[in-house]
Amino acid sequence: MELKDKMLASFMAFEEKIKDNEDLHEVRNHAIKNFENKGFPTKKEEAWKYTSLNAILKNDFSVFPKKENAIEFKDVKKYFLHEIDTYKVVFIDGIFSSFLSSTTHDGLDVCLMASALSKPKYKMVIDTYFNQIASKEESLTSLNTAFSLEGAYINIPKSKVVEKPIEIIYFSTGNEAALMVQPRNLIIVGENAHVQIVERHQSLNSNPVLTNSVTEIFAQKRAIVDYYKVQNDVQTANLIDNTYIAQKQESRVAVHTFSFGGNITRNNLNFYHQGERIDSTLKGITIIGDKQHVDHYTLVQHATPNCESHQNYKTILHDNSTGVFNGKIFVEKEAQKTDAFQQNNNILIGDKATINAKPQLEIFADDVKCSHGCTIGQLDESAMFYMQQRGIPKKEAKALLMYAFTSEVTNSIKIPELKAKIGRIIADKLGVNMGFDL
Repeated sequence: MELKDKMLASFMAFEEKIKDNEDLHEVRNHAIKNFENKGFPTKKEEAWKYTSLNAILKNDFSVFPKKENAIEFKDVKKYFLHEIDTYKVVFIDGIFSSFLSSTTHDGLDVCLMASALSKPKYKMVIDTYFNQIASKEESLTSLNTAFSLEGAYINIPKSKVVEKPIEIIYFSTGNEAALMVQPRNLIIVGENAHVQIVERHQSLNSNPVLTNSVTEIFAQKRAIVDYYKVQNDVQTANLIDNTYIAQKQESRVAVHTFSFGGNITRNNLNFYHQGERIDSTLKGITIIGDKQHVDHYTLVQHATPNCESHQNYKTILHDNSTGVFNGKIFVEKEAQKTDAFQQNNNILIGDKATINAKPQLEIFADDVKCSHGCTIGQLDESAMFYMQQRGIPKKEAKALLMYAFTSEVTNSIKIPELKAKIGRIIADKLGVNMGFDL
């Protein structure tokens, strides 16, 4: 049975075991019908022109894990920010792990999507926010909406500054021969509130995994959100991540995406402006090799005046790896005084690595400052020669140049322990001991 048919058949069983209100029932049914009509995306679609899912879809994925699997913290400690105290929301094979999680009642509403979707006390919030900015037409988002159950629900009240970062981590044990999971996160950050969130998907063995994740983030007036995605999975793991962000007046949201591992990774990042004097930041680092594939697809929709957006993506490709950057800035007629910047820089190590870059600007306002730039090349030979002349071996010189290439992004990480961790991962990917942390 093809995976599409398996998903459609599984939906009936899924609906029978959950208790939804009538509104959610209609949302799910509309979503599964859209997926049935469109199926999995193919390279015939312009947005997926450079990324094929055919090889992934041949796996016979289990849709529902057979049982809950226990994991000892000592075995997964390295995947957490264990150097500091954090709030933790942890899932194992798509199922919440109370043992590994550490949440709080300290003025925060952090719980499971399963609870928020089913309990009457959350109905008003769910009706207001759930599936409001997630695409109703994108087929994989629709598939996630149809099966949405487990995931993180985070509601930060007005004027609350969250003292500790929140970690959302999804572990796959590999106890299934092949597993598909579909986490759904809903994050609401109230007026003047501030939160830092780190998200990670991690397989613990080499069995194939397909994660189809959707996150909706709502930043209210003057809210500040720092969101970090750490993608350093094993090479049999596949991740399709759809993140949708709505920003109100004077809010500031920054999303950093660090893509270092996995087989095929697709990041869809969508920002929607719903007020004036908004600031949006999209930054990313990709370092991959072998036959890995990472695709960044970004959209910033400037719909209101006096707003800014800044995109900066750095990519280093080794071996036969492939990178894709498709960044779009859309400036509506009413969005006067927009300041939008987009930069994508790529280094190819060797002759077989491939990058497909497509920066886009669509501007319908006449009083704006918008720019985009894209570079594709290899390391500067004169800089290499200069460093070797001063006694730095070629391998270390090469690594230092690539390390410096990423610093423009890493320097903006606001959690020192995460900044150090990302620095160590970069050094490891470059194959050297740099002897210091970023």
